[in-house]
Amino acid sequence: FAGGLYAQADAPHDHYKELADRNIPVVLVNAAIEHLGFPAVSCDDAVAVEQAWRHLASLGHERIGLVLGPADHMPSARKLTAARSVARDLPEEHVARAIFSIEGGHAAASRLIDRGVTGIICASDPLALGAIRAARRKGLGVPSRISVVGYDDSAFMNCTEPPLTTVRQPIEAMGRAAVELLNAQIAGAPVPAEELLFEPELVVRGSTAQAPRG
Repeated sequence: FAGGLYAQADAPHDHYKELADRNIPVVLVNAAIEHLGFPAVSCDDAVAVEQAWRHLASLGHERIGLVLGPADHMPSARKLTAARSVARDLPEEHVARAIFSIEGGHAAASRLIDRGVTGIICASDPLALGAIRAARRKGLGVPSRISVVGYDDSAFMNCTEPPLTTVRQPIEAMGRAAVELLNAQIAGAPVPAEELLFEPELVVRGSTAQAPRG
């Protein structure tokens, strides 16, 4: 297994092309490089955002914002496209970008809260923890005044205060699929070049509630 920046849209892919030229088995996770034809295993970002958005909307939230990664981060770009499809008229000022950290989430969510957002969907759990911290620093309760949804369902997210509502990636199923694709390539069997999408699961905990009145 080797990591890399292939999830960044503007990242150079020369070294991945070398892997392809040498017929080295490769499986990409949560991003695809279409022109190289590698098999890929990804969580469906569109479904993830739809689940989170509809959950907040069902609680009465009308001013929903997004805390995403950098503009060239492919999973974040997919989430934004999905949000625009669901919301139809998503204001640009309801989208904030950050580095993937608690501090980044704090800064980005703080801007959204100042713009009147009551529900925040984050592209990772650390970003969501930063959003909760931003709300509290402004004297706003979570979830009484601000609702926050994370992404991943990382370890211990049920132990945070409040326990984090998040969208869980099916990591085990994705991992099995990635290993099967690698084994198939090693055995010389043909593998699909298209991306395999896995459906996430919304896990409702204590960081989301009815939208505040007034």
